[in-house]
Amino acid sequence: MDVATFGGLTGLHWALLGAAVAVIGGGAGSAMGITYVANVAGGILTEMPDRFGPLLPLVVIPGTQGIYGFITGVLVIFIMKPGVEEGWAALPGSLGFQIFLACLPVAFVCFVSGAYQGLTAAGAAGMVAKRREEMGRALVLPALVETYAVLSLIVTILMFFLVISPNLPKG
Repeated sequence: MDVATFGGLTGLHWALLGAAVAVIGGGAGSAMGITYVANVAGGILTEMPDRFGPLLPLVVIPGTQGIYGFITGVLVIFIMKPGVEEGWAALPGSLGFQIFLACLPVAFVCFVSGAYQGLTAAGAAGMVAKRREEMGRALVLPALVETYAVLSLIVTILMFFLVISPNLPKG
């Protein structure tokens, strides 16, 4: 079956689905991760309100995966924009499917890494609760999980600009 007609989806549908999956995956992973660490931080803050400043970066850091999903969604729109301005009736099916596939690294990796980064940050919050001066070391632990979210964004961007963009119809 031709990718352009798979499930009745046109290329435009595939591209928009890719953008949506990236935004949803990154956002859901971030929401879970922030929830995990915020629950731990909230417990610590009831006993030690002076730890708010050092705990805040640990609560915020899982939110970056949602930002990577958002960046991917915006990139899809920018990649399609020249064709839309030229009056495309629809993005060619194969190219729309390629855009969808290029969104998958961010969608899946950010979903998983956002949640696990929150769990890692929750453990790091325990370090800060016991020893405030360990904040720098504590932040390194969830930052290691961040590496894989960043790598997924880089792969998605490379696919967009080195593989897909050169193949888009020129107006």
